[in-house]
Amino acid sequence: MSGDFKYNVNNSQLSAALRIDHQLMTSSPSPRYITLMLSLLAGVSAVSTAAIFIRFAQNGGAPSIVIAAARLTFTSLILAPVVFLRYRHDILRLNRKDLMLALLSGFFLALHFATWITSLEFTTVASSVVLVTTTPLWVAIIAPLVLHERLKGIAVLGLVFAMIGGIIVGMSDACAWQRYRLICPPIKTLFNGTAFFGNALALIGAWMAAGYLLVGKKIRARMELVPYLFIVYGMAALVLLVIMVGMGQSFLGLPPLDYLWFLLLALIPQLFGHSIFNWSLKFLPASIVALTLLGEPVGSTILAFVIFSEKPGWGKIFGALFILGGIWLAAQQGGKKGNL
Repeated sequence: MSGDFKYNVNNSQLSAALRIDHQLMTSSPSPRYITLMLSLLAGVSAVSTAAIFIRFAQNGGAPSIVIAAARLTFTSLILAPVVFLRYRHDILRLNRKDLMLALLSGFFLALHFATWITSLEFTTVASSVVLVTTTPLWVAIIAPLVLHERLKGIAVLGLVFAMIGGIIVGMSDACAWQRYRLICPPIKTLFNGTAFFGNALALIGAWMAAGYLLVGKKIRARMELVPYLFIVYGMAALVLLVIMVGMGQSFLGLPPLDYLWFLLLALIPQLFGHSIFNWSLKFLPASIVALTLLGEPVGSTILAFVIFSEKPGWGKIFGALFILGGIWLAAQQGGKKGNL
């Protein structure tokens, strides 16, 4: 009798465990995770407008480094009154370590913009884009060392897919189909003269973007968003202003319409787009946030088609599918209830 009772209890426990396991395996994404994914989608959409506003400003004669400096300066000026009225005490209470980390994040952001933008003066857009889109790879490599975060299973596959997509998008401008063959420039062109210097700058830009995200992830767990943004964007603006002046450039003397593009750059891709990514760093692995940034060239391509009637080639479309598929796969890592 006691044996039968023990058997029934054990059988009941096993059935309950199997039911719980089934529920976990088949559960839908948690509301919080859905909110995070929708927010990142909004962030990607916002940063995708940057290429459009930059194009308009460049057409007005604004140098690229001036555009970058103006973008961060305008953003910092917009944040300043809010920080002074509501968050000045939070900033004053920051300990030295957190303040230095936030400043370091801003330094990385400034160097990302400066090196990547400058790389376009020395190498092809294709090479620059391919190299700068390696950012998620560096984040995935370094995150386990400094943050103890690891991509698992399907997220690793997503990273691979998205990286392949980024390379396809980047190379689509340099390669062409000729007589049923794909003709691309030889790999040795990456190491030729000024092109090598430009490619090195683009790669440094990827490293700086990785540093920006990794430091942000480390500090966002204990620092409020708005004070963090103000310090990071303010530091980036200061560094870019120094670089701009050192290059003999200035905000002055530009067409009035350029200042409208600067303002829109500050409001939409920076204050809205980048701020969403910084907010999400508190809740998501840095590798996942970095991976979603690969959606920017996809969004920019769509906007360029709508606004400038620039039709994307099949290479860009094919690469975009890889990127979106990779992001979707990586997003599955934390999408079940209980993970977030």
